[in-house]
Amino acid sequence: MNYFDRFSINLQKALKLSIEAAKYYGSSYVGSEHVLFGILNVPECRACKILRSAGVKEPEYRSAFVRTLDKISKISGFTPRTKNLFEKASELAVNRDGVGASVGTEYMLYVIIADEDSVAVRLLKSLGADIDALEAALEEEIGDEEMEEEDYGSESIFRSASYAKMQHDAMGQGAPAQGAKSKEGLNFRFGVDLTQKAREGKIDPVIGRKKEIDKIIQVLSRRTKNNPVLIGEPGVGKSAVVEGLAQAIVKGEVPDLLLGKSVFALDLPGMLAGAKYRGDFEERLKETIEQIQKSGNVILFIDEIHNIVGAGASADNSMDAANILKPMLARGELQTIGATTIDEYRKYIEKDPALERRFTPVNVEQPSVAETIEILRGLRDKYEAHHKVSISDDAIVAAASLSDRYITDRFLPDKAIDLIDEAASRARLDSYNGPSGVKEKEAEIEKLNAEKAKAVRRDDYPRAQELHNQIKKLESEIEKIRADWEKNRGESRATIGSDDVAKIVSSWTGVPVVKLTEEESHKLMHLEEELHKRVIGQEEAVSAVAKAIRRARAGLKDPDKPIGSFIFVGPTGVGKTELSKALAAAMFGDERLMIRLDMSEYMEKHSVSKLIGAPPGYVGFDDAAGQLTEKIRRKPYSVVLFDEIEKAHPDVFNVLLQILDDGRLTDSKGRVVSFKNTVIIMTSNVGASKVNKMQRLGFAAADNAGEYEKMKDDITEELKAQFKPEFLNRIDEIIIFHKLSKEDASKICDLFLGTLADRLKKRGVEVSVSNAAKDKLLEEGYDEVYGARPLKRVIQRRIEDALSEEILMNRVSSGQKVNIDVKDGAFTFTPAK
Repeated sequence: MNYFDRFSINLQKALKLSIEAAKYYGSSYVGSEHVLFGILNVPECRACKILRSAGVKEPEYRSAFVRTLDKISKISGFTPRTKNLFEKASELAVNRDGVGASVGTEYMLYVIIADEDSVAVRLLKSLGADIDALEAALEEEIGDEEMEEEDYGSESIFRSASYAKMQHDAMGQGAPAQGAKSKEGLNFRFGVDLTQKAREGKIDPVIGRKKEIDKIIQVLSRRTKNNPVLIGEPGVGKSAVVEGLAQAIVKGEVPDLLLGKSVFALDLPGMLAGAKYRGDFEERLKETIEQIQKSGNVILFIDEIHNIVGAGASADNSMDAANILKPMLARGELQTIGATTIDEYRKYIEKDPALERRFTPVNVEQPSVAETIEILRGLRDKYEAHHKVSISDDAIVAAASLSDRYITDRFLPDKAIDLIDEAASRARLDSYNGPSGVKEKEAEIEKLNAEKAKAVRRDDYPRAQELHNQIKKLESEIEKIRADWEKNRGESRATIGSDDVAKIVSSWTGVPVVKLTEEESHKLMHLEEELHKRVIGQEEAVSAVAKAIRRARAGLKDPDKPIGSFIFVGPTGVGKTELSKALAAAMFGDERLMIRLDMSEYMEKHSVSKLIGAPPGYVGFDDAAGQLTEKIRRKPYSVVLFDEIEKAHPDVFNVLLQILDDGRLTDSKGRVVSFKNTVIIMTSNVGASKVNKMQRLGFAAADNAGEYEKMKDDITEELKAQFKPEFLNRIDEIIIFHKLSKEDASKICDLFLGTLADRLKKRGVEVSVSNAAKDKLLEEGYDEVYGARPLKRVIQRRIEDALSEEILMNRVSSGQKVNIDVKDGAFTFTPAK
């Protein structure tokens, strides 16, 4: 039976529009949501009036409707469910008005909302429509004697030959549905109308980019090749400049030539998505371009425009998006604004001169800190409204200045905006932790409920009633606390200050930029004591390093140089490397967080590439990053140890010059890595032979200040002979380490034995070393020439080896105490009774 013949003219219009909407939005079916879309676009029909009176407007429905398109399976023509709606609407009309009655839009709407599982009903519910109220209004309407849609006329579209084609050709090109393109804004399938978003206030204000916007307007006003391309680093605001143009068009702040234009942002990834067969992408692109050209007042914006090179091309087809656009760009038929980074422009656009000459570059520079502050002030209202917090001016200034100083691998204003956004987000989340005291009371209620249940099981009802009253009292207290908290929270908003921004910077970079706490100040003032727990007898070295750390933490260091740069020189085994480890442990809590480079691995000329990465054209350029630069990029607040620096190739020192002077280094990929928050320590054994010679001649180099200065001068001369003057001149301080005295060796022995005792304690064994045993260790292990290392080897050989045998033979077990002593020149290990 052909129900279509009895559809009213308005219902025919609605169904025709639903078919066109399905074609326009790329669906190969017509479902209930399309039919409802068509009804909303026939304003004179009764169903549309009822929907509007219920608060359902066409623009809101269209937005919700478009969002569902990719979530629905696709079949051909009207869905079986939709055909069933036609049948039910016809039956309803017959039951109401008799055989031959016209089927109006109100009947169709009634059966649509009666199907609670339909997509249309879900969309109406998402828009807040009251389905029950709609149904009641329709029942009243259908019961009215005066019907407006009785006449279905002789020109029914469903009697025409074109209907079969319209239903069959669901994927063919057709005119957009009424409302699909209107004066309210463009609504092409693959993109967004930026001018419409600007009218609706959905675009953030654009501040400080008047020069770039004027340059774009100047290029767009040309007769041919009127296509600007914005070039700049990621995050400097290229897309924001185009949004600023859209806002200027809406406000009428553009020349007459651009008044009434629309800026359409093309969604190139969306156009490529789902293009399975050859020609799908080209067809979509051509269709969009033709619609833009027909409009005659559309400026196309392609973000990441380098993606058009190769987009849609295949192994046997070189026709990509760039080649499709070239002729139109050259003739001025398609005004296009592009945006890309400097690297991508050079890599893709400049390599194709035919494409490059069709665009006019517009450079977008990174704004200054002062300009960034103004940008943040302009955005403050948007972020305050979103996060429901207040953002102080101090926070804005801190975000701009701290991001510029500490976040060196990103660009303003993006990194400063992100700081404000995350600081506000954290403050808002902190305010949602709930009122204090509620969790404790809830835990008490849970405990009382358990007691109450036990009382009921014991038939102790008086006790159960008493517990019930206590529970009710606690519940009322919780309600009062929550009510007061909600009231206070509504009246007061969290305020973001500079400290909040500094905490985010610290969490991102690891650099401590928050204000000094009393605990941290105390720790810094007593840093020498902490370092002396591990480094014995090197007063000058420990003092110099501690002063550099305090200077940096107080904010008095040169902001363009590392925190400190030192050369530790002296005999082997006196604590040069140990001081570096102790500093890392004091700063970060773990000595393993130090970045250590053994320069004996950098003795060849090509070893420089290991530090900064292989240069372009060499093996490894695309794979491995520099061992030094990559570690600092990941952890900019570090202690960097160049161990035995004199063994490195001279070219390595040339790389270090830039680090020591400017606090920066450029890796093989052109990325600038900041060393401004690092402590650079280089160790060397240069001059050690001169120190040992002085000792053999009877001079005790560390016995008094005069002899120490003489030894320092002699070693400095040795350093000048080994290293270039421009290298030594960039070092903050050259620190000469003393030889170890016997008293120093005794303290170091205590350290080694203490470390051994800690390891044994984990196995449940306690150890005690007598003074005689310690003297015996010093006698065998102390060596003026080789420092503390021989002592460590003696402890390992004489104590650790013997103890390990005792443990394996079960003569020493967990829970025992072992006394280590000397008897007849041999070490003894006696378990305590």
